[in-house]
This record gives sequence, C-alpha cells and structure tokens, in this order.
Amino acid sequence: MAQASPTARLLAKLAAEGLLPPAQAAAIADDERTRPFSLHYELQAFLYLGITLLTGGVGVLVYQHIDSLGHGVIIGALVLAMAASFAYANRHRAAFTWGEAPRTSTAADYLLLLSCLLFLVLEGYLQVQYGLFGNRYGLVTVLPAALFLCLAYLFDHRGVLSMAITSLAAWVGVSVAPLTLFNDGFPSQELSGPGLLLGLALLAAGLASEQLRRKPHFAYTYLLLGSNAALLAAMVRLFDGDGSTAAPELLRALLVALLVLGICTVLVWYARRTQSYIFLLLAVGYGYVAFTVVLMVMVGFVNLSDVFIPLLILYFPLSLAGLIALLINIKKILRIA
Repeated sequence: MAQASPTARLLAKLAAEGLLPPAQAAAIADDERTRPFSLHYELQAFLYLGITLLTGGVGVLVYQHIDSLGHGVIIGALVLAMAASFAYANRHRAAFTWGEAPRTSTAADYLLLLSCLLFLVLEGYLQVQYGLFGNRYGLVTVLPAALFLCLAYLFDHRGVLSMAITSLAAWVGVSVAPLTLFNDGFPSQELSGPGLLLGLALLAAGLASEQLRRKPHFAYTYLLLGSNAALLAAMVRLFDGDGSTAAPELLRALLVALLVLGICTVLVWYARRTQSYIFLLLAVGYGYVAFTVVLMVMVGFVNLSDVFIPLLILYFPLSLAGLIALLINIKKILRIA
C-alpha cells in the first residue's frame, strides 16, 4: 500500500482538527496531485552544460584536425559559428533599459553565451598561431573583458557579466604575475594588492548599480565576485606575515582585519536588504577567520601564549557553537518570515 505524501497527511490532520473544510482540503490535494512539475532549473543546467561541452569539443576538434583542415578553414568556421550565434541573439534582443529587460528568447541567451565562448577560442587560436597581440599578453584578457562588459549591459545578461569580471581578474593576474613568478615563486604579495583593489572596485560598482538603479539586478554578481576577490586578497595579506610579534605586525594585522570586517558589514547589510543567505554566510566565515587570526597575533604580542593556549580548548568549541546558533536563527537575522 502506497504511503501518503506529507502534504496529504498534513491536509488530513487539518481537516480532522476542523481547521480546514473537507471540500477545501480535497481541492488543495487535487491541485497538488495534478500540478505540473517544473523542469526549469534542470533544463537551464543542461543548456549550460551543453554549451560548455560544445565549446570544449570545438577546441579538441581543432587540435586533432589542425593539420588536415588548415588554419583558414578553422578560423572561418569559428567566425561563422560565432557570427551566427551572435546574429540570432541580437535579433531577439529586447530594447535597452536600465531596469531588468524582459526575456524574449531562452535560446538567444545561451547563443550569446556561446558566441562569447567562441570569441575566446578564436582569440586564443589567433594568438597562438599568428601572435596577434605579440608580447602584450594583457590585451588577450582585457579585450574580452571590455567587450563582454558592453554586451552584458546591452543584452542584460548576467552570465556574460560574470565572464567580463573573470576576464578582468585574469588581466590583473597577467599584468603582475609574469614579473615575479620565475624569480620569487607565487607572487602572493604582488597579486593580493591588485586583487584587493579589483574586489573593492567591483563592490563599489555593485553598490552604485543598486543605489543609482542602473541595472540593479547586476549588483548581486558584482558584490558576490567582488567580495570574494577582496576578501581572499585580504586573507593573503593577513596570513602572509613574517610571523613576528612586533608592533608593526600587529598593526598590519589589525588594519587588514578592520578592512575585512568593513567588507563583511557591507555584506551583512546587503544580505538583510535582499534576504540572501550566501552573503551572510560569506560575512560570517571571513569575519570569523579574521577575528581569530588577529586574536592570535594579539596574544603573541602581549606574551600571553602560555595562558591562552589552554583556552583554545574552549575558544574554538564555543565559537563554533555560536556559529551554529547563528545558522539556526539565520531567518530571524535576515528578517524572513
């Protein structure tokens, strides 16, 4: 005998207690039983996966048959595929607005994404085969960043905006990393500074779009990627000290921690404003790590290691218990009914 669903059991309980008329309970149960099941997110995931696999397959096909096809044929095919995808997306583009544009075609959204990915394939192919940009490797990343940023606003596409921000982050890395990678290993100090500036700039762009009502729905993407970039760069600065307990080390740790807490405050404000779990979790996670590191540095500075080390047995369990309590009451913090 098939077991009744939780909804059916709840409706039966409400009807038995007289809180819900039997006719209304039957109508609700019939609606739950006959309501169509949405495959919206599943189809979106398959479309994204299909475009990614298609782009990767094009790259493998080009690599395997480059000798037999010839460079001209490959470049021509990439240009035609990119142009066709972009033409279809442009044909179904909604009129520009500073608000959120209505979706006119799901296929157009994904074909625009495909055309951007094919542009990256074409650009990389021309650079490898013909040295299109010479030794100016920064142009390889800053050019698609500028192009994708314009297309994101023109087509109101947050996926293309994410690609623009990713290309911009790659440009920051390309502009700095080659100068020190072969001399001093991974340039954590050199990359953390530009990464921090980039993250703060993205945070400012997100807040500006929210406050000025210029594509305010882009604020989520700006703030999510910008906060991660800024906070990760700050964490590199926080952990990449010399390990000393001198006053300059404590001051540096305090300044970085204040910056982290300032960013976390902005994230908490935005999380409560939009009732978003992800920003609150980011703020709590990064804030907890920054506070703990500064606490360790302060203990070393005042020479209380012998007293504090036994207290770690209490600090970490109690602080983690506090985090668990916060997660339990997260709806109250976000003012979600």
